[in-house]
Amino acid sequence: MIITSDNVYKFRGIYHTVTMIREPSDSAVRVAEEIFRSAGGTLRTREAAAHGIHYSTLYGMRDAGLVEQLSRGVYRLAELPAPGKYDVVAVAERVPDAVLCLVSALDFHEIGTQIPAWVSIAIGPKDWHPQFDYPPVRVYRMSGEALTAGVEEHSIDGTPVRVFSPAKTVADCFKFRNKVGLDVALEALRETLRSRKATRSEIMHFAAIDRVTKIIRPYLEAME
Repeated sequence: MIITSDNVYKFRGIYHTVTMIREPSDSAVRVAEEIFRSAGGTLRTREAAAHGIHYSTLYGMRDAGLVEQLSRGVYRLAELPAPGKYDVVAVAERVPDAVLCLVSALDFHEIGTQIPAWVSIAIGPKDWHPQFDYPPVRVYRMSGEALTAGVEEHSIDGTPVRVFSPAKTVADCFKFRNKVGLDVALEALRETLRSRKATRSEIMHFAAIDRVTKIIRPYLEAME
């Protein structure tokens, strides 16, 4: 390799240009900070670019500690407090069509005592399977009404989050009881009824959609 200048080198007879990242100007940083604030504090790389934030400005702000990287391609303004569920926000920013489900949905609705070890999301049978370095994510494939019924729209610090309702989540826990554990499903059923976050009829409605009516009914009757 032969160095010919500060940003050009020759390797195997071919000249290559080294791309240098410019340090962003103070005015560019101020504009970018205002864009982040207007968006609730969190932006994906492509969203930042769509709002006019140059990549060199974004990466310069990251290197200066003005924004922090929540996950690959997801940044948050460092001056703002971290979102209460930053892992959920990071996933929702990258996979906005996914639906928070199972233990993650229970935690979101404050049902039971389970602490999620990963973010559980539901996607369609042919949807792209997202890959995360961080946070840990577990993906479940659903289709038809099992994917579209009982979806609620919420917001965490300005980031839209789609999550299954308490009743749908209870039905899902029984459907995926071999994954989450029957004890988790039973606790979800008991605590959802106790806290009145769903009625028996609502739970049975989604049990029919998930085809677990015969499984849930005996436990539901035992809790009368």
